[in-house]
Amino acid sequence: MLDDKQCPDCKRINEVLSRVGDRWSVLVVISLAEYGTLRFNELKRNLGISQRMLSLTLKELERDGLVNRTYYPTIPPKVEYNLTEMGQSFREPVSALGIWALENLSRIDVARETYDEAVGK
Repeated sequence: MLDDKQCPDCKRINEVLSRVGDRWSVLVVISLAEYGTLRFNELKRNLGISQRMLSLTLKELERDGLVNRTYYPTIPPKVEYNLTEMGQSFREPVSALGIWALENLSRIDVARETYDEAVGK
């Protein structure tokens, strides 16, 4: 294990990657990057995510400065989300990750089957 003297920024990098690199954060950023401003229920429907998990994810992304939340005091209340400038700068690496995943799905499936056969699953 590395100590702080060997990698003084590793702890901070780990904090950031843990937040922005989790499954739901990546999918929210990809969705907002592709569709622009979306309401809560549109995101929920698009991603197939639970209400609780989406709420937690959006709060953390907003806290980290990646997502804007705009509340409209109408009846019923309307809340919209979009990417901040920093969130927009995160589009390229997230898109690259998504493209890589799509391009390698079949290879990953083959690798998993090979592994499972080798270990007797």
